[in-house]
Amino acid sequence: VGDELLKYVAARLASAVRAVDIVSRLGGDEFVIVLEDAGSPDDVVQVAEKIIGALSPEVAIGGHRLRATPSIGISIFPDDAQEAFALMKNADTAMYHAKAAGRNNFQFFAREMNEQATHFFTLENKLRHAIEAGQLLLNFQPLIDWRQRAVCGLEALVRWKDPEQGLIQPAEFIPIAEETGLIVPVGEWVLGAALRQNRLWQQQGRPLVPISVNLSPRQFREKDFVASLRRILADTGQPARLLELEITEGTLMHDIEETHARLDEIVAMGVRLAIDDFGTGYSSLSYLKRFPVHKLKIDQSFIRDLTTDRDDAAIVSAIVGLAANLGLDILAEGVETREQLDALVALGCECFQGKLFAPPLPPLAGDEIFRPRLPNGAGA
Repeated sequence: VGDELLKYVAARLASAVRAVDIVSRLGGDEFVIVLEDAGSPDDVVQVAEKIIGALSPEVAIGGHRLRATPSIGISIFPDDAQEAFALMKNADTAMYHAKAAGRNNFQFFAREMNEQATHFFTLENKLRHAIEAGQLLLNFQPLIDWRQRAVCGLEALVRWKDPEQGLIQPAEFIPIAEETGLIVPVGEWVLGAALRQNRLWQQQGRPLVPISVNLSPRQFREKDFVASLRRILADTGQPARLLELEITEGTLMHDIEETHARLDEIVAMGVRLAIDDFGTGYSSLSYLKRFPVHKLKIDQSFIRDLTTDRDDAAIVSAIVGLAANLGLDILAEGVETREQLDALVALGCECFQGKLFAPPLPPLAGDEIFRPRLPNGAGA
């Protein structure tokens, strides 16, 4: 079916250009089109739009209804490069920007794209070394049960301390790790390191609380993920009930039947599941009945303007009510002010995470992690 789809795409591409132009397949699903004597960038735009239109209809192949969505990168001779390899390289860079922009579109090459690509590949290589060299570290942020005035869990958050650049924030390197597949070894390291740290705290007499770990979509879809999870739990000697995996709505909606089976395996082990950034992904709520999740985490984007935006307050109230009716735990993340806390409590939320209680802290700050300063000076 894949081969037939490629043939179909090749034919549609050939139909979108002139006889003097070149259509070729590099390999995989990548094609190159060379336009002879394009008069202006506007002419190139017309061809790109024609290609997108040519591929937009669904096609039936082998009993499957398929649609191809092209990501088109454009470089122009001689403005962008003066020899073939550089032109190809620049078009490839522009293509990845088209993918990042949501696919099914086209992007022209710009010099700053090359700089971004160079930064990407440099950071990728440094990250590979960082994993091996032990440059990754964890911070922990407490989750607060407001009714009990107690820490009810901790979230493990990965950081990268580069010898040259210093602390590199997750927002800079996690997308690169996702794109390159490095998120799999990074994710495994985070799981193991978080559980080992929790065991160490337990040996020191700290309270027995679960650890929450973000699970990337790519890591979750790895064929041997469940086996890897079992191995890490066994190696660290931690009970599964003290691990909570946070997954996004987008992860849940990818290949629903396979996802359901995998979640059932994880829950059968005793591991808890939370939906992170709830409310920012898919709008269909039917999956909440189907998937064995335990907790919803209200995204901080709804918390930020909660006290001034009636829409945000209505959304939070609806999520809290939904969780209550489905028997799910609820936690609001990104709580930074007492006003936000009071508003959330009034809406029925009882568990919180945010800088109002404690920022992410290194493991050595155990006292501040397990006994954060609560509003009004009350200790947990």
